[in-house]
Amino acid sequence: MKDVSPSEGIRWAGCLETELTGKRAPDFLGEGDILIAARGNHNYAVQVDSRLAAAGKQVVAAPHFFVVRLKGKELRADFLTWLLNQTPSQRYFEQNAEGSLSKSIRRSVLEEAPIVIPPLAKQRAVVAMAHTLRQEQRLAQQLIDSGERMMNAIAIDLHKGHSQ
Repeated sequence: MKDVSPSEGIRWAGCLETELTGKRAPDFLGEGDILIAARGNHNYAVQVDSRLAAAGKQVVAAPHFFVVRLKGKELRADFLTWLLNQTPSQRYFEQNAEGSLSKSIRRSVLEEAPIVIPPLAKQRAVVAMAHTLRQEQRLAQQLIDSGERMMNAIAIDLHKGHSQ
């Protein structure tokens, strides 16, 4: 779970490598699959993107995740991922979570989650808007980080000048 976040997606380089044993063939993840954190206080969704192919690995999900694989063409995986991370879905998961110390949701809770399916054109527009917002947030964070580095450099420079 440490290698997955709703803002950054899956950090493939940090994932553990293992050799799977067992009689049953593993259900490897594919591009477009959606991982949903089943445990924890935040049941976020992350889409398996094209970086999986670039990693050149066969990958299975940890047991802490539910895997959603869309079959039809009327719902985009990137739209569903976005929708599951929004406040109404998160509130639904929160209200239906079980456990006192460590929260978790059951598969049935996920299967019964209220999903709105607008036309594909609207799904594309929403996903494009969300992508633009993420880029703006990254740029704003870079500006903040740059400003903090500049202010630290000024403070260091002032201290060096004062001690001479």
